[in-house]
Amino acid sequence: MRGGRRVDLVHAKWTQLKSKHHSHIPVAPVGYAGAFTEDVLVVAIQQNERQMPLEQQPAILVRGLVKRYDTVEAVKGIDLTVRSGEIFGFLGPNGAGKSTTISVLCTLLRPTEGSAEVAGYDVDRHPALVRQRIGLIFQDPSLDDQLTARENLWFHAMAYGVPHEERGPRINAALKMVDLDDRAGSPVKTFSGGMKRRLEIARGILHSPEVLFLDEPTIGLDPQTRARVWDHLRGIHARSPITIFMTTHYMEEAEWCDRIAIIDHGRIVAEGTPADLKSQVGGDVVVVSTDDDDRAIAEVWESFQIEAAKGTGEIRIEVPDGAEFVPRLLREMTVPVRTVTVRRPSLDDVFLKLTGRAIRDEEADPKAMMRRFARTWRGGR
Repeated sequence: MRGGRRVDLVHAKWTQLKSKHHSHIPVAPVGYAGAFTEDVLVVAIQQNERQMPLEQQPAILVRGLVKRYDTVEAVKGIDLTVRSGEIFGFLGPNGAGKSTTISVLCTLLRPTEGSAEVAGYDVDRHPALVRQRIGLIFQDPSLDDQLTARENLWFHAMAYGVPHEERGPRINAALKMVDLDDRAGSPVKTFSGGMKRRLEIARGILHSPEVLFLDEPTIGLDPQTRARVWDHLRGIHARSPITIFMTTHYMEEAEWCDRIAIIDHGRIVAEGTPADLKSQVGGDVVVVSTDDDDRAIAEVWESFQIEAAKGTGEIRIEVPDGAEFVPRLLREMTVPVRTVTVRRPSLDDVFLKLTGRAIRDEEADPKAMMRRFARTWRGGR
């Protein structure tokens, strides 16, 4: 059978299957469309012939990435390198360009300028090969509630071309890994939010991706369930060479990352380990709640020539020695002070210092994301 005819048949079959069973699957199956073209085969051969060992190749390589929407420049020429096998945190306030960047890396959007490679393949020229090598867990649930846990995973295995003889063992292992093996036959509609998130993690790793993207993986979960989800994620990372690229607004989660990049107004403003970033604040952070925060900020400047940052119902002051500073502060302040706390810098302090505002929940628009999926499947990307 000629290659073009084979592509048409695979495309038609996949479209029929997707329409009948699971219309919101975000990635193409192995062998979909471009995977049969000579261009893609040449790239695959080149990848296999690279002299650099796979573990030394960057999992994600971004150079001069720009994304514009008409006159709005959402991403303004960022450079980013994520090493293979690391847990990388991507943080940013609303509208910073974080979601746009991730959408480009996952082939949901095309870059306006610059380049991005994921797992060794250019996201714009070879999106099908990128999709085969990534796992993707969205902020909003994307499971089929009418199917059982095992059926959700079985369909995912088919979509990614997992060999038939491997599907059962892989599904069993994935369910066991997230402590859902005893609920394999239960409809997903009977699951709690935490159970659904764990099942999505199992689905995300089922096809053994090289890079796992997590968009706010524990948003809306209680602290105990959040901790349990992260226990599973860290366990998966410890047992496999997978690279994890995540966004989160929970700073205690960001502390678990090997490295972090903070994006604001479409540009990377800081990058490094959590310890490196916190060292940019230095010393101690004095947190003060008063009856008039604006007046208190003015008095701190008048008395000490220190710029205090305004938080939510409090002000934050960075000083070399909090214990020495607090008595002086209380003597000089005329504004009534309700509470004073001295602590070491946190990533919240770093974020506030660099962006001028506290990190907030991302307001994901699931309808907009589904529209992007539709454009992707129609070939518009």
